[in-house]
Amino acid sequence: MNKNSKIYIAGHRGLVGSALMRNLQGKGFSRLIIRTHTELNLTNQAATETFFAQEKPDYVFLAAARVGGILANNTYPAEFIRDNLAIQTNILHAAYQSGVERLMFLGSSCIYPKLAPQPMREDCLLTGSLEPTNRPYALAKIAGIEMCWSYNRQYGTRYLAVMPTNLYGPGDNYDLSNSHVIPALIRKFHEAKVRNEQQVVVWGTGSPKREFLYSEDMADACVYLMNLPDDSYYRLLGSDETVSGKFEPPLVNIGVGEDVTIGELAALVKETVGFDGKIIFDISKQDGPPRKLLDVSRLNAIGWHAPTSLQAGLVKAYVDFLNNYASIGTH
Repeated sequence: MNKNSKIYIAGHRGLVGSALMRNLQGKGFSRLIIRTHTELNLTNQAATETFFAQEKPDYVFLAAARVGGILANNTYPAEFIRDNLAIQTNILHAAYQSGVERLMFLGSSCIYPKLAPQPMREDCLLTGSLEPTNRPYALAKIAGIEMCWSYNRQYGTRYLAVMPTNLYGPGDNYDLSNSHVIPALIRKFHEAKVRNEQQVVVWGTGSPKREFLYSEDMADACVYLMNLPDDSYYRLLGSDETVSGKFEPPLVNIGVGEDVTIGELAALVKETVGFDGKIIFDISKQDGPPRKLLDVSRLNAIGWHAPTSLQAGLVKAYVDFLNNYASIGTH
């Protein structure tokens, strides 16, 4: 990418999309193309194709998606598979039609099998059954990877899929009905602190292990990969398995390479927020997979490592919550 490249960020208001905006603007990229959902409904094929034909972006970050935690995935499975399939199908095809130079498709670590060997390598894809609580979302994202792979093979596109681990950071979703674990814990501990409550209830046993990446780091990794020289970038785009005999999807994991238990995470958030009460685990609630840790050796070998520790990231996330969201639910 050069500073005059036209760069479309699909989903610029989301956690990753907003971080991409800040990262690109900070690096001097000024021709950023954005549209709100009201301005462009990406589930509408005709509208999406018209937008690409008119704007003709050079590069695309596909961060638009319907996302949520376990509760949201269980409550709205039809919307999760339908909307995500529509969004990515429309964008990937319109990008091909309009001659986009490179496209980055953002997925999720839930694409990997529920009991995949840990840490999970990129070639774990399609080797086992998925976690049922988010299978509709995961299948949509797997279809997106396969579309990137297929378009690269058939049309010579340069689509790369990146799979982030669990993300948190500025602009996160703190709605307890559909948020992920870190923003949910930040809000729970903050509200308990404000109300002088004696305990905070955390779903599950606290024993599952999870990896967490600060969203600003995720954006930096995406921009780093998109900016790779041609020879380095093309090596990431997968091979035609019918020719090479190798299972090499156009896929790169993005994470930190280490994890913590949910119990340890809850203790860290409690300390960050300054809550003095107890943590109670509600073992009647689902835990999800026992462990989800990404193998990030491929990313590290390319030259990128996550700079923000979990402790430092949680402090930044809590400051963002206090500045922008602390009034919700506390009145």
